[in-house]
Amino acid sequence: MLIEVRIFRKLSLLKHVSSSNLNIIINKNNPGIASFTMSSTAQQAVKRNQPDWTVPDGGFNTRLKLVNSLTRKKELFIPQNGRKVLWYSCGPTVYDDSHMGHARSYISFDIMRRLLKDYFKYDVFYAMNITDIDDKIIRRARRNYLFDEYKKKYKPLVEIVQDVMPSVKLLSKKLSSETNEDKKNMYARMYNKVQLAIEKVNDNKDNNIDKEVLMEEFRDVLSDWLDETEGSKVTDNAIFAELPKKFEDEFHKDMMALNVQPPDVLTRVSDYVPEIIEFVQQIIQRGYAYVSNGSVYFDTIKFDQSPNHFYAKLVPEAYGDAKALEEGEGDLSVSEDRLSEKKNATDFALWKASKPGEPLWNSPWGKGRPGWHIECSVMASCILGQSLDIHTGGVDLKFPHHDNELAQSEARYDNDNWVRYFLHSGHLTIAGCKMSKSLKNFITIKEALGKNTARQLRLVFLLHAWNNTLDYSDATMKIATAYEKTVNEFFLMVKDVVRKQSAGALESFVKWTDREVQLNDKFQECKTLVHECLCDNLDTRGALDNIRELISSSNIYVDVARKTLASIDGTLLRTVAHYITHMFKIFGAIDDDETIGFPVAGSQANLEEQVMPYLEAFATFRDKVRTEARKHKAVDILKLCDDVRDDVLPNLGVRLEDHEGQDTSIKLVDREMLMKEREEKVEQERLKKLQKEEKLAQQKSKQDVGKLSPTKMFTSETHLYSAFDDKGLPTHDVNGEPLSKSQLKKLQKLYEAQSKKHAEYLRSAQEASAKQSQECS
Repeated sequence: MLIEVRIFRKLSLLKHVSSSNLNIIINKNNPGIASFTMSSTAQQAVKRNQPDWTVPDGGFNTRLKLVNSLTRKKELFIPQNGRKVLWYSCGPTVYDDSHMGHARSYISFDIMRRLLKDYFKYDVFYAMNITDIDDKIIRRARRNYLFDEYKKKYKPLVEIVQDVMPSVKLLSKKLSSETNEDKKNMYARMYNKVQLAIEKVNDNKDNNIDKEVLMEEFRDVLSDWLDETEGSKVTDNAIFAELPKKFEDEFHKDMMALNVQPPDVLTRVSDYVPEIIEFVQQIIQRGYAYVSNGSVYFDTIKFDQSPNHFYAKLVPEAYGDAKALEEGEGDLSVSEDRLSEKKNATDFALWKASKPGEPLWNSPWGKGRPGWHIECSVMASCILGQSLDIHTGGVDLKFPHHDNELAQSEARYDNDNWVRYFLHSGHLTIAGCKMSKSLKNFITIKEALGKNTARQLRLVFLLHAWNNTLDYSDATMKIATAYEKTVNEFFLMVKDVVRKQSAGALESFVKWTDREVQLNDKFQECKTLVHECLCDNLDTRGALDNIRELISSSNIYVDVARKTLASIDGTLLRTVAHYITHMFKIFGAIDDDETIGFPVAGSQANLEEQVMPYLEAFATFRDKVRTEARKHKAVDILKLCDDVRDDVLPNLGVRLEDHEGQDTSIKLVDREMLMKEREEKVEQERLKKLQKEEKLAQQKSKQDVGKLSPTKMFTSETHLYSAFDDKGLPTHDVNGEPLSKSQLKKLQKLYEAQSKKHAEYLRSAQEASAKQSQECS
């Protein structure tokens, strides 16, 4: 294989290549050009390292560093044009409900976007796409349409089973030949499910099966069979447009529910087909693409041989990975005839000639549709131009999707910096297992929001690095909800303190002692450490850890003041709470216009201002009632006061906290949270009662054992012994034979142990009797 390169560009990549595998020829007419031949082993060696990368010269530096996938390390972030940041994010392929894998990316990118815009004060312009033309969409739309049409035929169950059988055989073959463990497990679940359904039909003598339920159990395998036999007859483009419209709408609803800000501009592939055709034409004109049988392919070898270009910048070691390349081409584009159209195995489709049963658009090369990778390149470039500051996406998109995006875009614009910073969110696992929509192993966003709030889900992502793997599990959510509770309790405490010290009133300003100075020092240190964390690859976990320490210091400050009846500086606490609230607004964890703390769920913004005067009046009245009840030992009235606090007010979202010698604290809390707290309290009391009963039972059992005098311990066991000494210890067995020394020694130990228990019982009985006598007198 002959490759022509510029020496200064390529020879730095050859350090792993042995001389036996490489032959370099210098061009005498142009010493800057060299030719060399390499074995396949040497070619792979060349691809091991990523190409050089340089920091843009944009002039605006906030000390922020980001992990750039183009170098796989933290790089100083400097946009190309001052504060302006051009950002493109890969959006979803909309053919099913959005899942927690989507949430992993889009919540993480939302947090990052908010930080760049609201904390670091960049002028961020954020574009995102919707992929509504794709192999997965085509296949799912056909399957859904054909399945729905099949159901309209109202076939008898026996005939439906006959139609299912060919697909079951195909599934059985897939199951036996599949080597991927995850896919094998998925096929096994599908196979077992349909076999059970078939058995139901065969065993159904009374004809009482719910046909609708059965059809859903057959859906997957029956849809496969229908698509294989009838898929090529689906020709209406509207069928392929209906599915993505439905799930795009659901996606936007999910993002709104997660408090993810919408993009500044949203692009859909179906709106950009003319621009895609023009973009492909320009790549052909530059010599980096070729037409083959109505399709257009990108020439990866020619591109990589170019002096100013490098293919597979993000994952150079994946260059030539046939499996990854086929997945990138799509399920409908990896047939033998399609693969044979390529000049090189690593080439990928820019434009695909449409086969029967696929949507199509007119083009200079015939009727066809866009390739997956070209879609993002065109939409991003149309909106943001020839060079982006940031491109984001899931880590699973690195190769081949993002590497192909880079190659075709840099071929089109003849540059090597179409993207300056490539940022990839980490994988998401479900309780330690890989999550995949294609493997039918995923949790939808709606399901997740049914268990936890949007804030709690966001806290999970805030407590993990955006570029690391995150495990979504009960344990992970427990950590997030515990953190939320810590922060919320702090906000409620500060609100209570501040409310009792009206803003600007004399009592809100106190002479600072060492305690106030220490808390303020901790506050200033926290702000510095939070900033350092955020400058370090937007380390929100480190930032939240420092905020938690500040909260802990503030709680200690208040607790000590209450115990010692010292003054509390409400102004200092308010300042700390304002800062933490401000940071949580930036993180997207507080969306309402709150001055301090989380908003109360389901309430208008000024609810606290409206109801608090009435609650304060009631709490003051209750305190006076309790004081009088104590004076007169009115236990029933005290219990009623406790019942109002523990049972009535929590149902209204109000928590009262009694402090000995101080005014009652009033806190507005989410009703569901209070109900959960009450349930936990009831459960704790139940467990405490059980433990007490068990302890009493053990004590009673111990007492019952202790009641028995050691002299009577063995005398009743005449079926074992026939003679006893004056202390009641056995001397002869039931047959009149003297007991051995070892037997006597063992019985002596039991006798002494019982003597101790009996003595303890007598002592306890005497103490109880004496106590009873004192109470009577």
